[in-house]
Amino acid sequence: MTDAAICIPVLASLDIAESQAFYQDQLGFAAERHGDYLLIRRNRMEIHFWLADDRRYPENTSCYIRGGEILDLHAEFSARGVPGLSAIEDKPWGMTEFHIHDPHGNLLRFGGSTRELRG
Repeated sequence: MTDAAICIPVLASLDIAESQAFYQDQLGFAAERHGDYLLIRRNRMEIHFWLADDRRYPENTSCYIRGGEILDLHAEFSARGVPGLSAIEDKPWGMTEFHIHDPHGNLLRFGGSTRELRG
């Protein structure tokens, strides 16, 4: 049996209920709340949130989500009207990426290998 390690970002939230609503309603994640702690999941993506009282935490935090059919994900987020959704761009470092900020300022960057995505 293999017990492969995974890395899960833990981001700050200024309002757990607001974070839950954004990630569920806007981004289509399933949410599981435990008091002042929130877990969100969508396919193999998972992010955790803790309740913070200082805006500087989320405004200076980001996570990178690699893979996960980002071309389809961007199209879905665009169709949903996700606020602040960036254009999808091919970057000089060989990745195709887009990003959004959640309501508290956390930056979520989504990316995949341009070579793999564009064939």
